[in-house]
Amino acid sequence: MKAPYIYDVSLPSGYDENRVYPVIFTLHGKGSNEKNMFGLVESLSEEFIIIGIRGNMILGAGFQYYDLKSLGHPIREQFDQAVSQLQQFIEYATDKYPIDAKHRYLLGFSQGAILSMTLALTMGNLLRGIVALNGYVPGFVKTDYELKSVQEVSVFISHGEYDSVFPISVGTETAAYFEGLTPLLTFKAYPSDHGVLPQNQQDLIAWLRQNLGSDKL
Repeated sequence: MKAPYIYDVSLPSGYDENRVYPVIFTLHGKGSNEKNMFGLVESLSEEFIIIGIRGNMILGAGFQYYDLKSLGHPIREQFDQAVSQLQQFIEYATDKYPIDAKHRYLLGFSQGAILSMTLALTMGNLLRGIVALNGYVPGFVKTDYELKSVQEVSVFISHGEYDSVFPISVGTETAAYFEGLTPLLTFKAYPSDHGVLPQNQQDLIAWLRQNLGSDKL
C-alpha cells in the first residue's frame, strides 16, 4: 500500500523491531509542513515514534490538508477526503512501523487540531488520545458524520486567550462539547495569540507522559 501522504518519521535510537512503541502523529497548520510540529514533542522522541504528516495541497511555501470557503468553513469535499485519507494513513503507518495500536496519539495545531478532533470523533477508541491546539470542530462534523464514542479517548485541548484567528470563545465551546463526551478531558487556556507558548508545550508534554504512564499501570 502506498502512503496517502508524504511524511517524516522519527524512530527512537536503537529501536527494536521486535517490540512496539507508542506513536504521535502530528498534523500541522495551514501553510506549514510535516517537520514543523516535531519541535513541540522532540523531548519525547526516545519514548514515542513521531510521524509528521504533510498536507497534500500546496499553500504558498507550505501545505494544507484542505482549503476553506471562508474562515471556519472548510470546503466539505476536501475536508471529507482529508479525514478519510488520514485514517488510511494511520493504519498504513501502524502496519509499516512497530507501532502499538493501543497507544496512538494525534497532535494537531489549528487546521491540524480541527482534523485531530474530527478523527477522535470518527475513530473513537482506535485512538488513545489527542492534543488539539487552537482549533474547533466543524458544525457539519457534529451533525452529519457517523460519530464514535470517545469515552475512553484522552483529550487535551488548549487555546490562546487572545487568539485572533479563532476567539477564545471557540476554545471554551469546543472544550464544553468534549466535556459532554469524555471524562478524560483536559482544557487549558494560555495568554497567547494563535500560537503555542512554552508553558503550553511543557503542559502537553507532561500530559502525554502522564497519560501513557497511567495507561500502562
